[in-house]
Amino acid sequence: MHCPFCRHSDSRVIDSRTSDDGLSIRRRRQCPECGGRFTTTETASLNVIKRSGVMEPFSREKVISGVRKACQGRPVTEADLAILAQRVEEAVRQTGVSQLDTNEIGLAILGPLRDLDEVAFLRFASVYQAFDSLEDFEAAITDLRADHSEQEPADR
Repeated sequence: MHCPFCRHSDSRVIDSRTSDDGLSIRRRRQCPECGGRFTTTETASLNVIKRSGVMEPFSREKVISGVRKACQGRPVTEADLAILAQRVEEAVRQTGVSQLDTNEIGLAILGPLRDLDEVAFLRFASVYQAFDSLEDFEAAITDLRADHSEQEPADR
């Protein structure tokens, strides 16, 4: 790390602490040449490879905006969407890879969205999984009903 004051090529870490819910590390550094102190932030990069081949950093905001459309008119709050985006980011980071394609992000969205709102889940899945017919919707609804029937005895 170069000193921002004198451009010396070395610095010494004098303090480290996590920030952003443990997603980044804040380091306080000191230059051995000029004695200047400065702060750096380190984050693990997570990149998304779009269908066009373009790579861009993962964005919770993009997850929220995509899911917001499916949740339009549903009883889903902005806080619910923020929590969903956090869950999606945590899930994709747990894969341990630094580059994911958009398909993997979409798959990571489906589970938390299904838990949040089933109608929004069907809307998102119909676009994401390119439903072509009523049979596609019926199959998805059958899966949802099967999950409900499996969960009912456990809830009692």
